[in-house]
Amino acid sequence: MTVLPPETLPGEAAVTTGGSDTSPRLRIFMLGATGTIGRATVRALIDRGHELVCLIRPGSGQSLPGGATIRYGDATDSGSLVRDGLRGERFDALISCLASRTGRPGDAWAVDYRAHIDALAAAKAANIPHFVLLSAICVQKPRLAFQHAKLAFEAALIDSGVRYSIVRPTAFFKSLSGQVARVQRGKPFLLFGNGALTACKPISDANLGAYIADCLTDEARWNRILPIGGPGAAITPRQQGERLFALLGQPPRFRQVPVKLLDTIITVLGALGRVVPALADKAELARIGRYYATESMLVLDPATGRYDADATPSTGTETLFDYYEGLIRGDATPERGAHAVF
Repeated sequence: MTVLPPETLPGEAAVTTGGSDTSPRLRIFMLGATGTIGRATVRALIDRGHELVCLIRPGSGQSLPGGATIRYGDATDSGSLVRDGLRGERFDALISCLASRTGRPGDAWAVDYRAHIDALAAAKAANIPHFVLLSAICVQKPRLAFQHAKLAFEAALIDSGVRYSIVRPTAFFKSLSGQVARVQRGKPFLLFGNGALTACKPISDANLGAYIADCLTDEARWNRILPIGGPGAAITPRQQGERLFALLGQPPRFRQVPVKLLDTIITVLGALGRVVPALADKAELARIGRYYATESMLVLDPATGRYDADATPSTGTETLFDYYEGLIRGDATPERGAHAVF
């Protein structure tokens, strides 16, 4: 797979929040529009003046920002995708923010791989020239089922002949905000190890949505794998906790959780999962938790095997600590990710 060299990727430039008068108005078909990143991408596309058709599940109870056309169907059903979604119409691009909810093997291969393979086949049949995929930076070091499923589809997309933009974001604000309420209740901030095992450049929903939308018109993002983070330096979990306590006007209080505890849980659940299938799924969730507790969400240098904060491109203006302030004021609502550790 080809990754765009970091020096040619966007730097610390602010993300545009509105369309340009000279930008073409494109007709976009979108999957995964009701997730947090999906909704942010919908807003960015509408802001840029594009015509947007979104396929969502019947009875999902989800609304979308005004300006998007909603069609009801099942993105994991190839027949519904074509019949209820595309309807034989012309589109300039297909954007997918679709992802498995749990990361469990069955879910991952059904959604992260198979549903996308079907979407790619439908896009080719409909002569849709551009496929924009929301992936994840953690696929650089694949150890989990959902990572292998994502990588398998990335490879299929690259080999398909369809123009592609594969966006691999770093950590999301929602997955790093689970301890805000805990600390507000007077409890310590939980850390794995010393809190410096990992680092990331968190990116906001709005900044990521804008970045995805601009893949349609920025030729530098075509036929590229695009790792992307938010603005500023990489931060560790300990730094996140220290800043949170400072914003609350409290002295820092931490509780360290040994990584070996997760290893023990994984071993026990893995053994029991051979007898009770439901426990096998729990073991996989524990493996996901351990992965995020021990691996940085930054660009991985294949030559050294180390994560490189300086090589991880940044975009946007919103920081995780801005988001923390919004949560504390009550201006923002925390939305936990399926793979959040805490």
